[in-house]
This record gives sequence, structure tokens and C-alpha cells, in this order.
Amino acid sequence: MSDQLLSVKSIRVCYGQSEVIANLSLSVNKGEIVAVMGLNGMGKTTLMKALIGLLAVRSGSVMLDGEEMTGREPFERVAQGLAYVPQGRMVFPTLTVEENIQTGLPPSQREVPEQLYRFFPVLKEMRKRRAGNLSGGQQQQLAIARALASKPRVLLLDEPTEGIQPSIIKDLAVQLKSIRDEVGLTIVVSEQVLSFALSVADRILVLNRGTLIHESPRTGVDEESLQRLLSI
Repeated sequence: MSDQLLSVKSIRVCYGQSEVIANLSLSVNKGEIVAVMGLNGMGKTTLMKALIGLLAVRSGSVMLDGEEMTGREPFERVAQGLAYVPQGRMVFPTLTVEENIQTGLPPSQREVPEQLYRFFPVLKEMRKRRAGNLSGGQQQQLAIARALASKPRVLLLDEPTEGIQPSIIKDLAVQLKSIRDEVGLTIVVSEQVLSFALSVADRILVLNRGTLIHESPRTGVDEESLQRLLSI
């Protein structure tokens, strides 16, 4: 039996007549953390939106555990086991921490699972505080907790380190790996910060203008060569 959980085959994604992703293929295994890297404008966010269904795929396919996702609405993909944390986090600023997490729970469930607070203890301390009053790092933890509330099989994280101080970035990498190890979660993270990608990922992919130009396991990666690719 294959360990492959998420499969992207020859997808093409456009904004109007402008092609942003052309003939891109990749796969992610169960329990794997994959970092998709590249400079701004290289297609990382477009890929994430295409995976969750916020952008239509012109051709090709997105499959989750052998089931076709292409053409399905975002809420249908969430129901099948995909979860998405967008760039900028997009928490509800006037709702409390607890209320934000509750928006990610199934309709029949209102109580926030204690496991989520165990993953992110600061959220339990601040559960009655409005999300808009949290720091950038705390909001990122909240956005991840809200996504995890749906009990996904694959978590899509778009630029999670944006606007977060370096010490929190290190903690976030540790937290994500711990969550992966405990619940068997598969994570795809788009990122520009090489140090974070190297600390969290099992495999590194590099996009350039919507095309995959590099793929390597984290173990033994040539950091200097990778840095040069990211400066193209």
C-alpha cells in the first residue's frame, strides 16, 4: 500500500489569462512535512489556494488519498480532511480565542478539545481574550488550532512565519513537529524563511515562476545551493 496521501498531477492555475502555475506535479506522504519554498510571486500562495479550492485548476488533478478533489468546493475538501491556514492568518479579531477555535469545529460540537489547548497552552490562558488583541505569533497559533479543530489529515500552511519574531518562529517549528508526531498529521507549508523550513520539514521543494525547480530531502541538503536557488 502506498504511503502517498496528497497527489498533485500536472496542474495548471491561472489568474485570468495569466498562467501562474504550469504543469506542476508533486506528492506528499502520510505524516510527512513538506516545505514549498520560493520568492514572492513564484506561485506558493496560488498553489495553496488551488489545493484547498479557492482557485480553480484549469487542468490536471488534485487527489487526497486516491480521491479526486478537483472541482470540489473548499468546504467539501475540508470535510474530506484538508485544512488551510491562509497567509496573514485571517483570524476573527472581534471574537475571542475560544470562539475562533469553535468556528472550526463540526456543527454538533461546541466545546474546544483539550488537546488543542495542550498543543498551544497560551491559547488556553487567553481563551476569553479577543483575537485582535493577540500578538502575531499568538494569532498564528490560533489560526493553526482553528484549522486543527476539523481534525484534518493534511494541514496547508501559507507563509506561517510572516510578521512573527524569530524566537516564536523556532517555537512554532517545534510545535508543528510535535503535533505531526502525536496525531500523524501531514503538513504542507509554503515559506520564504530558509531556517524555518530546514528546522521543520522532511523535504524541501522550490518553486520558480510556478515551476518546480528543486526537490530534496532535508537530510544532507546543501544549504548554500538552496539559498542560491531562492535568490533567483
